Amino acid sequence: MMRAAVATGAGAPISLQDLEVPEPGPGEVLVDVTACGICFTDLNLLRGHYPFARFPVVPGHEITGVVTAVGEGVTFPEVGTAVGAQFLYDSCGHCDQCVRGEQILCPRKVVTGIVADGGYAPYALLKAGFVTPLPDGTDPVAAAPLMCAGLTAFNGLRQGGVRAGARVAVVGAGGVGGLAVRYAAAMGARVAVVGRSRRGEDQAKALGAELFVATQESDPAQALKAWGGGADLVLNASPSTEAAAAALGGLAPDGTLVLCGYGQDPLVLPTQPMILNRLHVVASPSGSPHDLRDTLAFSAGHDILPDVTPVSLDEAPAVLEAMGAGTARGRSVITFA
Repeated sequence: MMRAAVATGAGAPISLQDLEVPEPGPGEVLVDVTACGICFTDLNLLRGHYPFARFPVVPGHEITGVVTAVGEGVTFPEVGTAVGAQFLYDSCGHCDQCVRGEQILCPRKVVTGIVADGGYAPYALLKAGFVTPLPDGTDPVAAAPLMCAGLTAFNGLRQGGVRAGARVAVVGAGGVGGLAVRYAAAMGARVAVVGRSRRGEDQAKALGAELFVATQESDPAQALKAWGGGADLVLNASPSTEAAAAALGGLAPDGTLVLCGYGQDPLVLPTQPMILNRLHVVASPSGSPHDLRDTLAFSAGHDILPDVTPVSLDEAPAVLEAMGAGTARGRSVITFA
């Protein structure tokens, strides 16, 4: 038996239960979980934001651990391999998106911790083709948020066409945004951060931002336009669609708004300025296995890891409650001895 955290239904608090340790079937691996990040997506699961969710389910999709058993037909990864697992649990394998390596766009994809059991447990049953080996020497606890926050930030920048010398504005420098700032700076971009108040300015500049815009003091679009003519890319990492729309006017001609974070309200944009300036809007949902490989390789090569606070499984409900109340600070990661 193993002690796991279980989401029993929308609107219900997470509960701690004893579950059977699963056994890997064909194409599956059993991972002895080292760590699992606590992501805002987990809170949204409990709030009922995902109509496709399957309850009861073990949340958690920022998983690191070691393969401890493999099912029939699995030749890679081998037992003993340190791996990470992401938001994408499985896909159909035969649609146009899957065969070109974009499984995250598969219309029949399965999501870790929302449809399939995730990492709020000492053991996780995962698909062999959807776990990614960790680069040698990677700290598995600090690296856990790279499986979602890191992947989302890195792939969002790539989908937006970031290049050396480009001006990149990141809206919200929390879990995803903080990593986006570091990745963009490491890619050779100039970086601005848009936040609500000056409270986050010192941290943003320590991460690599040259400009900080506090929306309580100034219009973000005007401030970004004054920054060399505007941002070539605005990456919205905040959970607010309104914040993304407010920054659109700060784009330079041919600029791109990338939605990694969003709220429940629709995105409303002014058409004429978009047409006259040939602006682009892209939405980027995490990434496919090859994107996670690239994220981990880039992170290792540039020594990029988030600051995390290790917590026990018993503390996970309180962390989620604090996230819901807006009082949580930093990234918490569940660790298993």
